[in-house]
Amino acid sequence: QVQLVESGGGLVQAGGSLRLSCAASGRTFSDYAMGWFRQAPGKEREFVARIHRGGSRTYYGDSVKGRFTISRDNAESTVYLQMNRLMPEDTAVYYCAAQSGYGSGTNWRAYDYWGQGTQVTVSS
Repeated sequence: QVQLVESGGGLVQAGGSLRLSCAASGRTFSDYAMGWFRQAPGKEREFVARIHRGGSRTYYGDSVKGRFTISRDNAESTVYLQMNRLMPEDTAVYYCAAQSGYGSGTNWRAYDYWGQGTQVTVSS
């Protein structure tokens, strides 16, 4: 089992920045690719970003490319999401997830463990 705990969400004005953290425990963190997803009310869960086990490769959803950066610290068992130039449409609950397999990293169904989520609200 892997336990994931997100933090860092909050209320920010459009154009501002937030940094989300996700602390993992329970298993060897570097065995898992890590992803961030988000879900706004009434919408499907959306892929935001993914980082490879070693941290060398990253992938982003089209809507956040160039604004968000995913990173990880395997020594601290933590994955981060730096969010810059935030827009109201970024408002959602953000979830981190751990993937043990090698399936599609953009499909939320491919992930094995999930955090409880952290709310991000961007005001216009």
